[in-house]
Amino acid sequence: MTALLPLLSDPDVRTGSWARYVLTAWGQSIVPLLQEIRRTGPGRLRAAALTVLAEIAGEGGLSARDRAAVERLIRIKVLADRPEPLSGCWIHWIAVPAGDQQGIMDLLGLTQPRPVTFALANDVVDADSHDGPTDGPGCFARVFVSPELDGWTFVAGRWCDPIDNERADEVLRTCERLSTRYGQAQAYYYGAQGDGSAWVVAENGVVIRRYSETGDGEDHLLTIGDPLPYERDRRVGLGLSPEWDAAHASEAEEDEWKWAVFDMAPALAQAIGLSPLTIGFDVPMRGTGVLALTEYGTANGVPPGAYKI
Repeated sequence: MTALLPLLSDPDVRTGSWARYVLTAWGQSIVPLLQEIRRTGPGRLRAAALTVLAEIAGEGGLSARDRAAVERLIRIKVLADRPEPLSGCWIHWIAVPAGDQQGIMDLLGLTQPRPVTFALANDVVDADSHDGPTDGPGCFARVFVSPELDGWTFVAGRWCDPIDNERADEVLRTCERLSTRYGQAQAYYYGAQGDGSAWVVAENGVVIRRYSETGDGEDHLLTIGDPLPYERDRRVGLGLSPEWDAAHASEAEEDEWKWAVFDMAPALAQAIGLSPLTIGFDVPMRGTGVLALTEYGTANGVPPGAYKI
């Protein structure tokens, strides 16, 4: 174990990465040694030791001094932070046409908000999306609540998944509550690696549409409401009837529609509001984004990890 430590500062990037990976796999048994390196050095290993320590033990494994240093760095970075698009393999978000960040968090029961940069938020949300409910409740533990972006606020994270077996009903009710207060609310899932799209659209306390295409044979069971105008327009653009008529449509026609829907969530979100996948540096912004705990995070804590700031 100790023989690997000098490799953390190896000038070859691949060697250093390999050393971090192997040491992380040792788990809690190596935490005291990493903490000692943070306290006493050698200096060339201290930065890498912090990364491995965070990966294994999370914030709880860091000293008060290290935690304060990280928080100070974040406070400095957010001063010049600008919007960045959400990205990742699987992206889940709720969109609200309001800039009431605190009100939205209160309504959703989110607690312990902490300022974050867009880069940090993106890294955390992406990491959490790679875990499923079978890996424990950690994937639902936290969300990113954006600052106001061109009149919209986004809540992003696996907890927002509108079609997850555990979360779907609650996300639907969440959209109803949000739209009662703010007029509208939308929830989306997008699998950026060809894993499908889904959406929930609520207006004035009522869900007017829920639709999903992920390749799951039971997607149709989630459908609520009539197709949105954007959906009908897309069907016409594909040369399909704007009306769903599975009894008379050919298999080729329905397959064409399903493949189109697989990538539709970002475009639909932009067409009826604003998509966090397309925001950029020049989007009007007011306030600072935060990571906040959900009820899962309050009860169980958050998973460890080392993230970009």
